[in-house]
Amino acid sequence: MLPPIPLDRWIEWTVDWLESNLTGFFNLLSAIISGLVDLFSFLFHTPPPLLLIAIFAAIAYMFGKWKLSLFTIIGLGLIHNMELWEATMDTLALVVSSAFISVIAGIPIGILCTRSKTAERIVTPMLDFMQTMPAFVYLIPAVTFFNLGVVPGVIASVIFAIPPTIRLTLLGIRQVPQELGEAADAFGTTSMQKLVKVELPLAWPTVMAGVNQTIMLSLSMVVIASMIGAEGVGAAVYRAVTQLKIGQGFEAGLAIVVLAIMLDRLTQGAMKSKRRSKG
Repeated sequence: MLPPIPLDRWIEWTVDWLESNLTGFFNLLSAIISGLVDLFSFLFHTPPPLLLIAIFAAIAYMFGKWKLSLFTIIGLGLIHNMELWEATMDTLALVVSSAFISVIAGIPIGILCTRSKTAERIVTPMLDFMQTMPAFVYLIPAVTFFNLGVVPGVIASVIFAIPPTIRLTLLGIRQVPQELGEAADAFGTTSMQKLVKVELPLAWPTVMAGVNQTIMLSLSMVVIASMIGAEGVGAAVYRAVTQLKIGQGFEAGLAIVVLAIMLDRLTQGAMKSKRRSKG
């Protein structure tokens, strides 16, 4: 019988080597992510709650008309009434930061995969791995490299949430009719011009569907991220679970539901508005 493969020791050795030799890189990455979260947190915490509710309601009206705007006012007003406003804004800063990083990194990777079969062959198995690995496993190396706090929560959220953006960017560009690409080439457009003026506009609804899924997956990580020190509504849910406070847990869960519905409808509205402008 063959001896067991010491995969665990190999992985631990790799993690130790990375921690010893790339400390400066991890510190720089931590500072960048922390600064990004602080920026969004500042934007969401600085205005008075009622003013921010009015701003969100106006944005909701732009993308979803009066029904979404009314839901936004009632939902955020309920969150404010339950005294969960500060925690909800912390959660929103974490989700927006994770989604922002995922989109900024995911769309170029998806475009690269459409241009290079080699890149697609490398990236696709990695995406399969990222989507099937339990989210709790991401917390171990994240805490090892970035300590406790919001930064490892964002890192784990990005790893968990970035695959839909990459996959649907790749799918959207691949679905652009070949005849349109050939017509663009016939007019002498460069590869970048064809991408910006033909492929991305036509692939936009599919790309936005990927962004929507990325935001929802980022939001689903807030409770898990609270286990490693990330503040927000997830921390309130975690405290309620550990202390068996059903009412407080329901209130915190309701705040997450309101946030999820609002963000989902806003991204769907952005997708529909793009379709209407094309029509």
